[in-house]
Amino acid sequence: MTQGTWRKYTDWPLIAAAFVFLAAYTVQVTRTVSPAQHLLLEAVLWLVWVFFLIDYAANLLLAEQRGRWFLRHLHELVVIVLPVLRPLRLLRLVPLLRVLNRSGGDALRGHIVLYVVVSMTVLGYAGALAVLDAEQDVPGANITTLGDALWWSMTTITSVGYGDYYPVTLTGRLVAAGLMIAGIGVLSAVTAAFASWLVENVSVPAAVKDQSRDRAVNEELRSVSLQLDSLIAQLAGSHRVPGATGAAGTTGAPGALGVPGTTEPDGRNTADPADG
Repeated sequence: MTQGTWRKYTDWPLIAAAFVFLAAYTVQVTRTVSPAQHLLLEAVLWLVWVFFLIDYAANLLLAEQRGRWFLRHLHELVVIVLPVLRPLRLLRLVPLLRVLNRSGGDALRGHIVLYVVVSMTVLGYAGALAVLDAEQDVPGANITTLGDALWWSMTTITSVGYGDYYPVTLTGRLVAAGLMIAGIGVLSAVTAAFASWLVENVSVPAAVKDQSRDRAVNEELRSVSLQLDSLIAQLAGSHRVPGATGAAGTTGAPGALGVPGTTEPDGRNTADPADG
């Protein structure tokens, strides 16, 4: 099995597992649950985590260049190893972009909408849950409800930063740092896509205009060439004198009775013997 085949058959199960993880983590953070329910939620979270671990190991083993793949996916290893970053495993929703792009009309606008809606929503909600989990039971914390966490997450990921809500714990600040970096990356991708769209809309009409001008010039040159060919043919026909061609390649002058003659070497015109 190749790495591409593995991803083909595991993308949707990973997306489903990410949603299960999100739902279980939301209940665990925002609700007061019984010990039995807490154990059940913990079991679900760890099962999903093991699923992600298996996916990481399979991708590493199936990679053509394992060392290069390992170095280029260190962030996935960090997310798996550090439990505090487990909500960031929801970035596995990114394969959903490929599925949605197949049904999208305009690719560029589809990318912009998907990046904004999916990435910002997933990152923002996961960051809000993570910071609420770290802050809600700490004395002196000001992020104690899901609404406060969502508002803080929105102002953080968009780089607005009103400062009315802020984390006071080390874990919360680490989550904030990750959310800031992710927000900058998402906004940069959207900005780059929009700039590319502007460049494309400016350059494409100019290229079409140049092609139309080139076609018009070629048509005009072709018309002129045909007219020249016709003129040359007419000139050649007007200079052609009827008569027979002698050995020297010259055309004989007509005789006295209009019968073609031949030209002798001394310049005298000799009539055809048949006319004698």
